[in-house]
Amino acid sequence: MDEITTTATQYADMLIVLLTDYGLDVLGGIVMLVIGWTIAGWARRAVDRTLGRIERIEATLRNFLASAVRYLILVLTVLAVLSQFGVQTASLITVFGAASLAIGLALQGTLTNVAAGVMLLFFRPFKIGDYVEAGGKAGTVKAIDLFMTEFATPDNVRILVPNGKIWGDSVVNYSHHPTRRIDFAIGIDYGDDIDKAIATIRSVIAAEPLIHGDPEPIVAVTELADSSVNLVIRVWCDAGEYWPLKFALTKAFKEALDAAGISIPFPQRVVHVVGAREPLAAE
Repeated sequence: MDEITTTATQYADMLIVLLTDYGLDVLGGIVMLVIGWTIAGWARRAVDRTLGRIERIEATLRNFLASAVRYLILVLTVLAVLSQFGVQTASLITVFGAASLAIGLALQGTLTNVAAGVMLLFFRPFKIGDYVEAGGKAGTVKAIDLFMTEFATPDNVRILVPNGKIWGDSVVNYSHHPTRRIDFAIGIDYGDDIDKAIATIRSVIAAEPLIHGDPEPIVAVTELADSSVNLVIRVWCDAGEYWPLKFALTKAFKEALDAAGISIPFPQRVVHVVGAREPLAAE
């Protein structure tokens, strides 16, 4: 019984020593974790609100940056707690850095896409709903995330393009400006009246309400080609009306020129043969 009592006393003394030596450290570590967790949440919300006031920053990028700040604070908090217990955080940071380097090399392509996604979301060369050519593909932008951009072709085919390919290539945005210019090239016969053809085309333009008056439409002779006198027609319209108006005007120009007796010639060539002889009669 005396031995049991002695052992219990020894364990009690050890427990008291541990509580005395490490109790404050444990309590301090818990307090630091709570404070760090609170600050991380507050910082995330603050970053999200601040970036939300900047119009050019998309919601996806805003959430990514806010979460990155939160996790950075949490990592620093854990390192501080470990340091509180005497753990050599320098070695942990070295190991963490080496592991991060190895992971970065293994996921080099993925990280490139993430970096490109951040740049696309920040600089916004296009937005959802724009019709663009990017990364060798063309279509309407349906979604932009940190890894890929989703396009829908005019025939409604879904295309996913890595952001790294888009950021490293030129981007053609057909929807960026509110207005666009439609160009037509129409050839008329050399024997036709040019002024009459121009007046006929202008009458079609004047009857179309979707065509803008400013900039003023242009109808002019652009080339004396082999088989025709070529006219250039340039009109401006809202970007969303580009294709419907182009289709409608192509039909209207043809019908109006036909009604005015203006012909659109087929390619032809006159050949003069010097010293040609009559063909020999068949035997």
